[in-house]
Amino acid sequence: MKKLYLIGMGPGRPEFLTVQAIEALKRTDVFFMLEKDGRGKEELLQMRRDILDHYLGENGLGESGYRVVVANSPTRRMASGDYKEDVKIWHEEKHALFQRLIDEELADGQNGALLLWGDPAIYDQTVSLVSDLVARSEGQLDFEIIPGITSVQMLAAQHKIPLNRIGESITITTGRHVETCDPSEIDNAVVMLDYNASFQRFRGQNMDVYWAGYLGCPDEILVSGPVDEVTDDLLRVKAEAREKKGWLMDIYLLRRRRHDI
Repeated sequence: MKKLYLIGMGPGRPEFLTVQAIEALKRTDVFFMLEKDGRGKEELLQMRRDILDHYLGENGLGESGYRVVVANSPTRRMASGDYKEDVKIWHEEKHALFQRLIDEELADGQNGALLLWGDPAIYDQTVSLVSDLVARSEGQLDFEIIPGITSVQMLAAQHKIPLNRIGESITITTGRHVETCDPSEIDNAVVMLDYNASFQRFRGQNMDVYWAGYLGCPDEILVSGPVDEVTDDLLRVKAEAREKKGWLMDIYLLRRRRHDI
């Protein structure tokens, strides 16, 4: 039997790994790293290699005995004009890639691993794709999820705020939802995967925003304040960060202001 570990590596620095994750690294024979297109991909790969070097020593076929296999990650293309159909095609391509890597690069009895940002169980389709591979393997493949520190936790910690407020719930949602929903629906929401800066829709809504880019990294950026006051600056900061590095991973909390607590 072959086994895959889906290891949450937190925001990407070695000190954010849990003890459970470190122990899983030591049991891994082959690490699969998916390389995305575009500028900045070398930095994203190097962050994973730094984690391996930190805990396992020499990279590649060194004393630690592990291998690193790098593969090009399929790009999500907006070809059909139908969002769900495009995502389905993208997932099918990644499914085929994972199957090929497992078949060709992982021997029977070996453990493979993917180092995934944050916690694999939060907004990461890898869990669903691997789960399907396991279901189809007829007992020849197993997998384990190793939880990690999430960007949601880091966001609250770095801004020094609690996620929840007395008597209120907290929502974790996507930029795609926030881009189209009625602004009155949002009171306390952590927004992920927002490529279109949808927080700007909430001007005039008595909202505060707590934004972070590159959470936990040396070049982390934090911006917070009333949406009406910080939106223009925040749009500029996002554009400059993306231009400088070629990529941007960000997250933010939208919170409606209350005066009764």
